[in-house]
Amino acid sequence: MGKAEQIKDKAQQAAEQAKRKMGDARNEASQRASQAKGRPSPEEARRARQEEQNRFDRDYDA
Repeated sequence: MGKAEQIKDKAQQAAEQAKRKMGDARNEASQRASQAKGRPSPEEARRARQEEQNRFDRDYDA
């Protein structure tokens, strides 16, 4: 592998890493915005739905 290919690979890896970090930053910003507006986080919403489903199942088991 030549020097040019190594540099090209490093640049490509850095670009991919930057894209991942941007995605993570967007997700975090979205979660913070939701919390600031009083909305539950996706994990809290999922947990609440699961608890409600469990309560329903427990109440209507025959």
